[in-house]
Order: sequence, then structure tokens, then C-alpha cells
Amino acid sequence: METTVVWLQPAAPRKPAEGAPCNGCGLCCAAEPCPLGILLTRRLRGRCAALTWDEAAMRYHCGAVTRSPAPLRRLVLRWIGAAQGCDSSLAADGPD
Repeated sequence: METTVVWLQPAAPRKPAEGAPCNGCGLCCAAEPCPLGILLTRRLRGRCAALTWDEAAMRYHCGAVTRSPAPLRRLVLRWIGAAQGCDSSLAADGPD
């Protein structure tokens, strides 16, 4: 079994259960880029370069969404599967 360690902001929300709404924990994007992230950042492995931390909201956001012009934002949200629920099967272990 392979183990991957990703570093997240200590104030980030805990990973939701698979299928639960995204809460901006950032774990999935910190582990690997989605297909849109690969296309935009040209990274195949490791942390997605588009992942951004929002200090005020205390959560992660996809930079492809936050930096997109308003007319494209809905399309980008669809491409990354926003509002589809957490699809990450990664185990989130860390300090309580």
C-alpha cells in the first residue's frame, strides 16, 4: 500500500466523507491535480498548482475557478465536478 503525505493549512476543514459536499479541505487537490488542473498547470503529479488557500474563509479554493472570468466560471465548476460531492477516497490522518 502506497502512502502519500500532503501538507495542508492547520486551519483547513477536515476531509468530508465520500459523497458529502465539498468543504474546501484541499486534500484531493493537494495530493494530485484533476484533469483540468493537469491541462492548466501541466503537472501530472503532486500538488495542483491551481490550489489556493483563502485565509479569510479558512478553506481552499480552486484557482481555476476563482481566476476565471464570470462567464466561464460555471463551465469550470462543471469541469472540476463542483457540487458533485467529495470523490476523494484518500484517508485523512493527522493531528486532532
